[in-house]
Amino acid sequence: MRVSHSSSLALLCAGALLLAGCGSSDKGGGGATSPNATAAPASSPQLETARHPDAAEFPQADGRTLTQLADTLSPGPQLGLATSVYAPGRNRLAFGMIDGDNRFIYGRTALYVARRPMGRASGPFLAPADSLEVRTAFRSQTSNSTPGELKAIYHADVDLPRRGQYFVLAVTRVGGRLYGGTETVRVGEHPRIPAVGDPAPSVSTPTLASVGNDVRKIDTRTPPSDMHDVDLKDALGRKPVALLFATPALCQSRVCGPVADIGAQLQAAYGDKVDFIHNEVYVDNDVSKGLRPQLTAFGLTTEPWLFAIDRDGKVAARLEGAFGVDEYRAAVEAALRGAPAGSGS
Repeated sequence: MRVSHSSSLALLCAGALLLAGCGSSDKGGGGATSPNATAAPASSPQLETARHPDAAEFPQADGRTLTQLADTLSPGPQLGLATSVYAPGRNRLAFGMIDGDNRFIYGRTALYVARRPMGRASGPFLAPADSLEVRTAFRSQTSNSTPGELKAIYHADVDLPRRGQYFVLAVTRVGGRLYGGTETVRVGEHPRIPAVGDPAPSVSTPTLASVGNDVRKIDTRTPPSDMHDVDLKDALGRKPVALLFATPALCQSRVCGPVADIGAQLQAAYGDKVDFIHNEVYVDNDVSKGLRPQLTAFGLTTEPWLFAIDRDGKVAARLEGAFGVDEYRAAVEAALRGAPAGSGS
């Protein structure tokens, strides 16, 4: 394929803290050119446009191979995956598009996938951008704050029917031109991670009461969130729960702070209906001490993760890696309904 193949990007890699890397380990791909209108601010027309992709703006697969589709595009952006766990079937892929200056690109975007570069492509799978921006009252010091930071994340539901490697082509329309970036994903089985419809593990989560009101023992956010009043074990089967695994100050990606901020904002809107719980990742907030037991109970080796759990104690939605306000809200609504939100990852 003519478009450049990106390496794994730590800035978006959900597994950066625990795995060697997520997405492809291929180091191929040369210098990317910079499309116009990159690094659009959150309120920009470019980002608003990116929220509403239209299938008519993207080439139809029509039996073509991924390589043939890629050869119709301008090279340049790198595709940085924010998800790393894929099982046979429908999967959520979250990602960013980054130009040669390491700045994020926002435009109408879609994905195509194939088993091989010369294999027949499936798609386009529309990938709307979802804002990570929250109102000022909920913006922490561990959130994005500079113009070059990530302001939104793309996400698409993609069919990956069998185990093994898939090639992914992301197509973004910026300034009237179509740009492409590629990556690979590997589909396997992850039976220990609760899926949509599975019962959530009945495990205790730290609360303010359990740490003598010393919130810094269980929250690296600045300022700490208010999502530490309820123990998951006490809430299961009684009330819907939005359980967030994230470490805002220690996360090696750029998304842990923003997703914690989104949780705080949604707690203000739904807190009387849903128990919001934030669980840090490392024992004593010390990377060298390994994972907290709650992550082990959920089978997690990456972060952040969100599990929206209904009042019957079953997972109604789950999100990995990076997720914006719209997806987070949809997951919370799924917990309230007791029904899945989309693919649930």
